[in-house]
Formats: sequence, structure tokens, C-alpha cells
Amino acid sequence: MRVPDQTQPTTMHEGLPSDAVGRRVACDGERGTVRFVGTVPPTAGLWLGVEWDNPDRGKHDGSHEGVHYFTCRHPKGGSFVRPKKASFGVDYLTAIRRRYEMEVQQVLGEEIQISTRTVEMVGFEAITEKQKVENLTDVALRLCEVSSPGPANEIRNTTPHVLMLDLCGNLLCCWDDVMAVTEQMEELKELQLSHNRLRVPSNPTVRPRAFSCLRVLSLTNCALTWPQLLECAPMWPLLEELYVSENDITELQKPNNVLQSLTVLDLSTNPLVDRTVLSIGELPRLENLNMSKTGLSTLRFDDALPGKVYVGHCLKNWSVINELEKLQSLVRLSCRQNPLLSQERNPATAMQLLIARVGRLEALNRWTVLPEDRRGAELDYCKMFGLEWLASGGHRDPQQNRPSAEFTSQHPRYQSLIQKYGAPEDSELKKQEPFALKNQLLSESSSLLLNSMIVQKVKGLLYRLLKIPSAELKLSYTSSKMEGKEIEIDNDLKPLQFYSIEDGDKVLVRWL
Repeated sequence: MRVPDQTQPTTMHEGLPSDAVGRRVACDGERGTVRFVGTVPPTAGLWLGVEWDNPDRGKHDGSHEGVHYFTCRHPKGGSFVRPKKASFGVDYLTAIRRRYEMEVQQVLGEEIQISTRTVEMVGFEAITEKQKVENLTDVALRLCEVSSPGPANEIRNTTPHVLMLDLCGNLLCCWDDVMAVTEQMEELKELQLSHNRLRVPSNPTVRPRAFSCLRVLSLTNCALTWPQLLECAPMWPLLEELYVSENDITELQKPNNVLQSLTVLDLSTNPLVDRTVLSIGELPRLENLNMSKTGLSTLRFDDALPGKVYVGHCLKNWSVINELEKLQSLVRLSCRQNPLLSQERNPATAMQLLIARVGRLEALNRWTVLPEDRRGAELDYCKMFGLEWLASGGHRDPQQNRPSAEFTSQHPRYQSLIQKYGAPEDSELKKQEPFALKNQLLSESSSLLLNSMIVQKVKGLLYRLLKIPSAELKLSYTSSKMEGKEIEIDNDLKPLQFYSIEDGDKVLVRWL
């Protein structure tokens, strides 16, 4: 396949920047990176070959009629567009004028009604417009097509007091352009750069003042890998919060001598590799760690791993929760929408199991764990697994209490909870026997009525009788015509008669 010159001279193409290849463009609401400038036979005229941030916007991989013009990460991520349809963006100062100064002009051009007299705002335009921009501490230029800093040192004169800068979804193509903006904001503490595509700088420390006060950085959906982040990290010596969800982060290498001030790290929605997560233990001040929607199925921590950690995680088995107990300062846990929780029919039971297995939790899914919540969860946990404990070698006599290694591995806190509360009584360890609905609830006169009721209403009656939520109830029945077989009643919208229940049959009720 023939590969054309991707850097065909652009001086002949009026209106195009000479460094168009590698620049960012916007077209019909989508953003992309120019990978090719030139002709595409047999068509006439100039084309831009664009790799789109959103691959659904593209049509091909940079090839046309057997000729490969440019390369895309996604096989359908590229397309050709005419230069007149693409915007190469504006500089920071132009975006500021469009975003803020035009707002002032609109306000100043209006008449204000005061009491019964109309007052026109005149004579204040120059000073008000200038002061409004100069005094800005929060600058929001999201989706404003910012592509460059503008004239040298003018940002310092225009917006010198910025503390928070939002440049999400713009057309900046490299970190050098970002630094050219931020080094003129000496008080900048928070920077939002999500939904951009930035080339790694050749020398990250060339402009030490660019991020000298930066504490919070958001880089969501920037197609970054962990090595690229570590390469950029020397630029952010005082960074405390780093949000890098929805990137291309897989393996986590140790952050040697960088990111040492981090207290918050968001790695959610990244395809993380299980065995590398332990590298995060090299961050000595880390307090909040979010790993939700990462696809991780296992988690292993060294016993001495430091840090107070907030974990959102794609949990698939309880052994992962047991590993979290090793984190001595773990106080907050978020695990919404995880497969592990769906294994329990009752969400409240799953929450209790989480609280009982992680002894220092103060908050679960943003819900405060009160002392009485913990006591109830731990007592129920002891009762729930008491029979397994006894069967594995557990005993109420401490001298004879030798549960198996397998049980201890599955329930590492159980022994300490037995010491705390004492072993459950035999009556508390008995399994719930099926509740015979006909024998306990029905009379002969009411059985016909009940048989015509839908299952959902039957569960409602049981709730009033037993005070057990319907979600925890499981109905089945046995028939004298099918001895030894129990048939599940699994459709809440069907009447009982749908299951052909007859006189002499028993409807059984089980609950957690």
C-alpha cells in the first residue's frame, strides 16, 4: 500500500496554518487531530485527514482506495474533511473576550427600570469591562475552541488572579501550550483539562512556574496511559487531587519521586490490570482511591500498606472485601453497581456483610455507619456463618476453638468478632425452616380466595403477617402428585392458580 507524504507543503494553501499536521480542529461539534494535509486523488482540491476523538464520527483508518494517508488508533476513527469546514480555534484572550466581555457589553447596553424612572447605564463601560475580567478568579472556557495562549504576557495582564481554570473540551494540542497559559496565572490552584488530547512535553520541567501552586487537576477522557502521566508528573510538584477516569490506563508502574503529595486519585473506568494495583501503595499520603468500573476481579494488598482509602471497585467475590480489611485506615468505601452486591437478593444484607467484613468503615456508599449499625451487622454476620464456623472446627471453648484455614481465609474477622460478642447460641444458628403457608395462614374458607390472588399480593399479606419485606420472600409449593419435587413460584404477576395449586398442596415460604 502506497503511503503519501503527510507533510505536503502548506504554504500554498491560503488560510491553513503552516503547522496544521498535529493541530486540533473542531467540525460540526466534534473534535479531532489533523494527521494529514494534502490532495486525495482522484478528487481535486485540498483535504485534511482527521483522527476524531469520538471514533463514531469517523469512516475509515486513514486509507482511501488502497492508499494509506494517515494512521488512526481506531479502525474507523478517521475521515477526510475540507479545510473550510474545520476550525483551528482561537487564542485564550479571544475566548475570554467572547465569553466575558461580551456579557458585560450586553448588560451595559440595557436600560434599567428604577422606581418610575428609566436609567440608561452609560459612562461605566470601559472601567467595568476591564475590572470584571481582571478580577476573575474562576474562568470557565469549556468548549470554547481555545487552541493557543495568544500574545506573549497578555494573559498576565488580562486575568492575573485566576484560581480555577476550566479548559475542558478545547483544541489545545500539547502541554507546552497549556504551560504558556498557566505560567501567567501564578495563583492557579485548580485546572480542568478533561476531553483534550495533549502531547507529552519533551522537557516537563522547562517551565517550573507553570503549575507551581496547582493542587487539583482533572484529565478525564484524554486518551492517556499511566507511563504518560508519570512522564508529565514532574510538572505538578504540589498536586493533591488527580482525576484521570475514562483513559487508557492499564498497568500501574510505581510513581517514583512523583505524585508524592496526592491525597485523591480517581482511576475509575480504566481497564486496570489486577497485579499492578499494588503500585499505588507507593503514594504515602493517598486517602481517597476510586477504582470503580475498572473490571478488576481480584485485589491483593500487603498487610502494611498505608493510606486511608476510598475505594470504588468492580467487586466479584468476597475475598476482595477481605483484602480491604488490611488497609488500616480505610474509613470510606463506595461499591455501587458491583456484581458482588447482586449476588445477595436483599441489598440490606449485602450492606451488613460489607460492614461486618471491614472493621473500620465509617461510611459506606456515602451512608454513615453508626455504632448500632456496626453492632447489628457484626452480630448477624456471626449468626449467619456460625454453622460453618462450627463445622470447620470452631468451638465455644477457646481451648478447642480451631477453625480450618479455609474458613479463616474466607472469614478473617470471624474469630475477633467471636471474642468481641461471644459465640452465637445454638438457637441462633438454626436454619430457617420453610413456612407452610396453608397450615399457618389459610383456613378452608379462604383458600379459594387466596388461590385467585396474584403472587405479589400474597407477598403483601405475608409482609403484614411476618413483617418481612417481599423482596426477601421466596415462594414455592409441593404437591402430593409429585412427591419429592418442589416447584418455585417465581412470577410475581401471575395468580397462584397459574401454578395449578390444588387442595392438599403446600405453599412454602422462605426468607433470609
